Amino acid sequence: MGREGPRHFTTPVRHHSNRYVLVIRIRGLRKWFDSRRGRVEALRGIDLEVGEKEFCVLLGPSGCGKTTTLRSVAGLERPDAGELEIAGSIVSSPAKGIYIPTEKRDIGMVFQSYAIWPHMNVFQNVSFPLIKGRKRIAKDQIANKVRAALKLVQLDGLEDRPATDLSGGQQQRVAMARAMVTEPKILLMDEPLSNLDARLREQMRVELKKITRAAGVTTLYVTHDQAEALTLGDKVCVMHSGEIIQMAPPQEVYGKPADRFVAQFVGEMNFIQGEVTGSGEIRSPLGTIQVLVPNGLSAGTSVTLAVRPEHVRVSAAPGSDGNIHYGKITSKNYLGDCALLEVEVEGVSLLAKLAGDSELAIGSAAVVEIPAHRWHVFP
Repeated sequence: MGREGPRHFTTPVRHHSNRYVLVIRIRGLRKWFDSRRGRVEALRGIDLEVGEKEFCVLLGPSGCGKTTTLRSVAGLERPDAGELEIAGSIVSSPAKGIYIPTEKRDIGMVFQSYAIWPHMNVFQNVSFPLIKGRKRIAKDQIANKVRAALKLVQLDGLEDRPATDLSGGQQQRVAMARAMVTEPKILLMDEPLSNLDARLREQMRVELKKITRAAGVTTLYVTHDQAEALTLGDKVCVMHSGEIIQMAPPQEVYGKPADRFVAQFVGEMNFIQGEVTGSGEIRSPLGTIQVLVPNGLSAGTSVTLAVRPEHVRVSAAPGSDGNIHYGKITSKNYLGDCALLEVEVEGVSLLAKLAGDSELAIGSAAVVEIPAHRWHVFP
């Protein structure tokens, strides 16, 4: 059985033109695997559309189905049900007996392990699809194509460099250049930054977006890293247990999570149990909170209140908001540009994110204010 409750999708992300051209279209995609525990349903009816030049991120924990979805688009997995189209052509439909193999789909792919050949130099690695692949071209055109791809990933001038002399970030760029040298309709990326150190990973996030935009390629990207998803995606699909739970622009996924799972998985969040007492009121351990209660939640309904740490105001003196609470600071972690405080209020521990130069100290009394519009209410 699939997950209960509605899925939360938004309208397609549109770019400079109002014309939204579909490049990837998935309908009712299902996939089962046999395991020691029996048959496991990895995909439970995935519906997804990705437009031309759009950067779509599949985000979720291990085992949620994101890589299986990507591999189905690539043709590396054969779905058991549903239809999959690339640029208007059906490439997979078990019901219609259609399956187009990977080499006949117009895709480029970058894996978690860069999979570049150590015995080849940069030029030989990047030119390989043009010499051995389905999109072979005339020998006198290869050099220009390779140089253009290397320039795109900012490796121009390194054509003769042995692959073993490259840094991790450079190897990843070579893999990208090789994937894009044939100018595919779709670029598929499966956690390509996970093997890089933290600093380089941050740098490559910025570069990845620049590269894919410059190339004008439609990108489907898999990650479990929320920062990557929010940084890179025009559209983020949060997946859980083989389903897409929320599909929206990154600012909406973060600012308006569809349910508690999304709220918990994307960014930090404080959670408090409560009960609806009336229109615009919820009883909680913090007291009665004035908040916008979603339609359909009547008095007596148990709910979960949630608020981001950056929306918890902590000060030595109260402000003007009605949701004021009094507590004590129990911990403080300095993070450079901000400080993460833990404040105990009525036996409830709340995380608050303040400016890094905040002078509030551990053990001091504090006034906590949470604006009513910052609360999220989940059934």
